[in-house]
Amino acid sequence: MQLNHQAVDTKSWTEIKDDVYGKTGTERRDELERDVSGFRIGLLLKKAREEKNLTQSQLATIIDKKREFISRVENDGSNLNLRTLYEIVEKGLGGKVRILIDL
Repeated sequence: MQLNHQAVDTKSWTEIKDDVYGKTGTERRDELERDVSGFRIGLLLKKAREEKNLTQSQLATIIDKKREFISRVENDGSNLNLRTLYEIVEKGLGGKVRILIDL
C-alpha cells in the first residue's frame, strides 16, 4: 500500500480569525473577541461554582437571583454587568474579581 503525502496548508487560529473576521482592531474582529471573552467569563464562573460544590439553584439563592439567571450567565457571560459579576464572585463564591485593562 502506498500513501500519497501531499502538503497540507495549515493555518493558525489567529490566521483563521484574520481571514474570517478581519485583523485585530477591525470592528468585526473586536466584536468576536468581546463575544469570546463573555463566553470565557461564563465558563470561569461555572468552573468556580462547581469547585465550590454549589448547584446553580444554590448559587442563585445566595445572591437572590433565579437559577435561570445563573444558567444564562454561565452560557453567555457577555451580558453581565460588573455589579452582578462582583456579587456572584464575592458574595456567592467567596472569591475576588480582578480586572486587567490593556491599552
